[in-house]
Amino acid sequence: MPLMKEVQVFYADYSRPDGFCDEAWKAVYRYVFALANGANGWYFDDRIDPKHNGVAICSRNDGLRPVIMKIERTDEDAA
Repeated sequence: MPLMKEVQVFYADYSRPDGFCDEAWKAVYRYVFALANGANGWYFDDRIDPKHNGVAICSRNDGLRPVIMKIERTDEDAA
C-alpha cells in the first residue's frame, strides 16, 4: 500500500511533515531546507529551476516506485 498519494500537499521547513514518507524525505529534505532559507540555485541550476525562483523538482530514490515531487517556496508556515 503506497504511503503517499498523488497531488498531496505538505508544508515543511526543516523537519519531516506528518504523513510524509521517510525515504522520500531523505531524498528531498535538503531542497526543502534550501528553499525555505532563500536558495534560488543548486548545482548549476539543475535541480532548482532558475526561471521560476523558489521551485525545485526532485524524486524519491526508488527505481521501482518512482515519485516525482515539485517543491515550492510559499508564505505558509510549516505546521
